[in-house]
Amino acid sequence: MIDLQLTDKKHDEERQGEALLLETPKKGDGRKLYIESYGCQMNFADSEIVASILADTGFETTGDYHQADVIFINTCSIRENAETRVRNRLSQFGVEKKRNPKLIVGVLGCMAERLKAKFLEEEKLVDVVVGPDAYRDLPGLISQVEEGHKAVNVILSREETYADVSPVRLNSNGITAFVTIMRGCDNMCSFCVVPFTRGRERSRDPFSIINECKDLFESGYREVTLLGQNVDSYHWTKPKANQVVTNDLADEMNTLTGDALLEALTNKTDLPGTRRNEHAIAEEGSMNFAQLLALVAEISPDLRVRFSTSHPKDITDEVLYTIAKYDNICNYIHLP
Repeated sequence: MIDLQLTDKKHDEERQGEALLLETPKKGDGRKLYIESYGCQMNFADSEIVASILADTGFETTGDYHQADVIFINTCSIRENAETRVRNRLSQFGVEKKRNPKLIVGVLGCMAERLKAKFLEEEKLVDVVVGPDAYRDLPGLISQVEEGHKAVNVILSREETYADVSPVRLNSNGITAFVTIMRGCDNMCSFCVVPFTRGRERSRDPFSIINECKDLFESGYREVTLLGQNVDSYHWTKPKANQVVTNDLADEMNTLTGDALLEALTNKTDLPGTRRNEHAIAEEGSMNFAQLLALVAEISPDLRVRFSTSHPKDITDEVLYTIAKYDNICNYIHLP
């Protein structure tokens, strides 16, 4: 029997409002970005994506907002306390903006998505309001503000997974890292705003996930947490016949995990870690969460694997069998 541990929220709560920094801050005269995160682990992972996108345009992170050219707060709409803290924090940043009128203040994430342009009216000091699917547009939105305009992009996407963005690791201990495998949620629970603030479910392609996990392991990380609003709903399908799939992609499928991944995606074969039954046979050209979990675990027995968050109606026996088979998958299920 699997001994499933309960989630410890202590570390999660301690990180609320944390100012995120690059592992090894660059030294130079680049513009300074200060970013705080509130809410779930996904928000902290998204902040790493934001930092990566802006690093490509010359931004460096700073832990002192007095030194910042741009201040972003990555917000949460699930926790009432988090929204209250964000409002209070914006008031503090307002004092800094009076001292430095060129300072750009932006609100990112779920609270931005929920309130949208209303935020610009309620919080006069806010220059940028950006939802979780529009972070690629941040460089352009910052340019709009520098030209004297307010900037808003809260359009939700059916495709965006940021699969091609290599997140920078912020405030990292060099041992553990988050890897986002999917975004959004299709479970319209009456108590939850996530489908309306993060959009519908879409799964990131497994090649980029495995590649990121391998890179982390080779860089010295020894634990990854696979993230999603509902990881048990992960279901990736390969491009349709009328979509272009290059030979480079096929080569990458081979190099990432050997022939197992390519074989599983092109034929109806079992994947490592799955039991042979009617649920364990891979649909042609698709991959579910249990199969992805097995492939991540096979990167190395020295790589510990966790995942968050699960939904009790969507978790499968196949996932439990996979956890039981691999010693490096932690006996730990995070339920909402």
